[in-house]
Amino acid sequence: MNTHLPHEAAGQGGWSASLAERDLVLTDQDFARIRELIYQRAGIVLAEHKREMVYSRLAKRLRHHGLTHFADYLARLERQPEAREWEAFTNALTTNLTAFFREAHHFPLLSRHVAERRDKVRVWSAAASTGEEPYSIAMSLREALGSRADQAEVVATDIDTDALDRARQGIYALEQVTKLEETRIKRFFQKGSGRRAGFARVRPEVAAMVEFKSLNLLAPGWPLEGPFDAIFCRNVMIYFDKTTQARILQRFAPLLKPDGLLFAGHSENFSYISEAFRLRGQTVYTLAPRP
Repeated sequence: MNTHLPHEAAGQGGWSASLAERDLVLTDQDFARIRELIYQRAGIVLAEHKREMVYSRLAKRLRHHGLTHFADYLARLERQPEAREWEAFTNALTTNLTAFFREAHHFPLLSRHVAERRDKVRVWSAAASTGEEPYSIAMSLREALGSRADQAEVVATDIDTDALDRARQGIYALEQVTKLEETRIKRFFQKGSGRRAGFARVRPEVAAMVEFKSLNLLAPGWPLEGPFDAIFCRNVMIYFDKTTQARILQRFAPLLKPDGLLFAGHSENFSYISEAFRLRGQTVYTLAPRP
């Protein structure tokens, strides 16, 4: 959900349908039920003012199924708890706001943290979204480790399977890439030509460092093993309530190496949520000493 959660800013631009233009029926009861279902499924807390966003995003699913009432769509979901449509429902309500080297101050710190490592470096990007964050991590590891980066590993997970599919392709619009330093563009991207003009692809040696997996942070089991040198979980916790945040932080702790780092988003503060971590610097945490 690095955001590869539903894009807040970008998404709102697409939520312009006025009430008068609506052709589908979303009642107060439907909206309340949707909030409850996405909380149960993904831990996402949808605020009351997200109603327009919900209408816009789920309307596509209703039209896909030829439905005109949200109540009918929700009834279908609840009758089939194992249906594939649950994945589309979750993907639709997940935000994916991300960028290469977003919150840039984290990456030099990561580079310094791993530069002298002699054992295998492993980093978890816990909200990989469409791939910009895990690829930025992989590029930082290549800059810090040189040829040893071939043995490094970036595990990139997200609940949004559509976003993960795009991430695996590693292809981005040029305007996303040209904001980077020229040296990074030349070293880590291949510019498209012909029918691929206007796009750039992450170079194979960078892509090979990243393994993408589907993972719901609320699931009782996570398909990965520690320890990691660092965990990036940025701009995700803001979608969870405090109880869920605390539970996830407790599960992060044993997956970090003793001196590992946990990177949070710019608006997230874990200091009063979990005793497992202590603040080390600007939105960066390390494991707290055990009593």
